[in-house]
Amino acid sequence: MNFGIVVFPGSNCDYDVYWGLKNDLGYPVRFLWHRQRDLEGCDVIVLPGGFAHGDYLRAGAIARFSPIMEAVVEHARQGRPVIGICNGFQVLTEIGLLPGALLRNESLRFAHGPVYLRVENVQTPFTSGYQPGQVIQVPIAHGQGRYYAPPEVLAGLEDEQRVLFRYCDASGRISPEANPNGSLHHIAGLVSANGRVMGMMPHPERRMNSRLGGSDGLALFQSLAQAA
Repeated sequence: MNFGIVVFPGSNCDYDVYWGLKNDLGYPVRFLWHRQRDLEGCDVIVLPGGFAHGDYLRAGAIARFSPIMEAVVEHARQGRPVIGICNGFQVLTEIGLLPGALLRNESLRFAHGPVYLRVENVQTPFTSGYQPGQVIQVPIAHGQGRYYAPPEVLAGLEDEQRVLFRYCDASGRISPEANPNGSLHHIAGLVSANGRVMGMMPHPERRMNSRLGGSDGLALFQSLAQAA
């Protein structure tokens, strides 16, 4: 399975993803510049974290018009996997591959540091390596990570079990104190209706080995290889 990492001006987590996929997991991986239109045969596309185009206007609003995004949308429509992490999640909502929007954190401050997530659905290509209800720890680093969607969209996400990760405490309990940005329904990550596009605000690529503080992010990328 070949991974392609889309690089926008302002991406700053592209090398984090590359290092984890190539060195911790041994997967073939390459960078894809945002101005190209060819995905070069990559099986999985990753939109990494950072500040694409400086997050001018709003996060992801300019990156969605990059030439490569036409190919990413077609890739997703063919049922092939796409992962958006942090800024990548924002891009996916801007272009309509995922519902809702990411707003400024409720505190109006940049939030960073490790958080706990509860795994809500393991019946997807992204989460099959986890256990239902498993609590994992991964870092966040964002200023616009508060997930918002209208009530009817939220109800649909819940009914269709499309919420993959929810902010929680170390015991798995959902509480306002465990929600670092005010996301509705404590949503940290979700999947598209066809189950092939995933977005999450926390950074699994920063938890790929013990030197980084833990390896809770490994199972996400391993799940994709097993699904393939």
